[in-house]
Amino acid sequence: MSLYQVTNPATGEIEESFATHSDQALQDFISDSHQAFNSWRRTSIKDRANILNRVANLYDEQRETLAQMMAREMGKPITQGEGELILVSQIYRYYAKYAEQFLEAKALPDTQNAVVKKEPIGVLLGIMPWNYPHYQAARFIAPNFMLGNTVLLKHAPCCPKSASMIANLLEQAGLPMGVYHNIFATNEQIKDIIQHDYVQGVSLTGSERAGSAVAQIAGAALKKVVLELGGSDPFIVLADADIDQAVECAFIGRFGNAGQACNAAKRIILHTDIYDKFVAKFIKKVENLHPADPLERDTFLGPLSSIQAVDTLQKQYTDAVEQGASVLVAGGKMSRAGAWFKPALLADVTPKMQAYHDELFGPVSVVYRAANIEEMVKIANNTHFGLGACIHSQDNEQAQVIANQLDVGMVAVNQAPGSAAELPFGGVKRSGFGRELGPYGMNEFVNHKLYYR
Repeated sequence: MSLYQVTNPATGEIEESFATHSDQALQDFISDSHQAFNSWRRTSIKDRANILNRVANLYDEQRETLAQMMAREMGKPITQGEGELILVSQIYRYYAKYAEQFLEAKALPDTQNAVVKKEPIGVLLGIMPWNYPHYQAARFIAPNFMLGNTVLLKHAPCCPKSASMIANLLEQAGLPMGVYHNIFATNEQIKDIIQHDYVQGVSLTGSERAGSAVAQIAGAALKKVVLELGGSDPFIVLADADIDQAVECAFIGRFGNAGQACNAAKRIILHTDIYDKFVAKFIKKVENLHPADPLERDTFLGPLSSIQAVDTLQKQYTDAVEQGASVLVAGGKMSRAGAWFKPALLADVTPKMQAYHDELFGPVSVVYRAANIEEMVKIANNTHFGLGACIHSQDNEQAQVIANQLDVGMVAVNQAPGSAAELPFGGVKRSGFGRELGPYGMNEFVNHKLYYR
């Protein structure tokens, strides 16, 4: 059986398979990428920017086709897929516009004739997840192309068609041969790639297990690593919040992309004064949410990405219920072909339950009651993850005070969790390290070279 397959999660049927690249082919790709780096690094910023702008234009032109493929590969509703692709275009245009500014040499204070220049470091490996097939790739590709690095990209095995489409778009935009290679590789082959002398760094977005394995290999080989490993993000609602706005943001933030987002609103922490009011409104929205065909334009919740994802989430959900969690909206694995999961809402989840500590990667929402702000912060920080958080309050100063106490990399106020081309993305603790997007996306795989006299 092929490792790289398009298995439609709405039907469970295998639609297309792709062969894994041979060891020799991968070695050729690495050598080709290294050779391309020697010329790509000398390409002007203007010429690189022109290519990125053409990539953005192609994404705009082919948006519907690309979104349909995502729906077939990993179940993303087509309108949400189109939203992802709009963000991808914005990312490419953002770096095309601002890269020259981000790459300006910086004079050092209190020194004479000393500056730091930013230069590329060479061939990079990107290991990307399935939940946002184009966005995750773009936030790694765009800044590194503008730096002058070259890229080998291994996509998730369930998204081989989207991976091939990315490569085709870059080729259509006029990217020189060798600057980018899409690779279909096994985990064993990835180890060899990371250890290769030509490969200078690796970026992974995925699970803790995968991040730990890659970091261990890269560390032994003295290679730079950026890791984004998921989260169990708190969504904090204070007593003075606009409840209707908070309910809507929590709903979108939890159930968008079928809850399969690293920075989704996974733990909704409510001040006791508004707990009942919020929960009553939230229950109605969850009860009215029904999984449907992701290719239909009015679908908000599609299937999960795979049967395996359904089984994992069902185990966590069942464990919580069996150990005493309150079921506010019953859900679970649906008895139909494909990877379907009815959304659920739980309360009274305690530290003895798997669901308290693990990342619930799917449409299971959990609400917590807190007596005061101190308790809200305590619940929020009681996790080994530290990706993002949301705070809803009409008191901006109070929101800032709480934000300063949260052990996370990102805090959004009075909005749903999300992403934008200009906003740095990343976390702390076991959510990983390093940042992508914004000017910080230009500062990871770079040689900060000092010039002085």
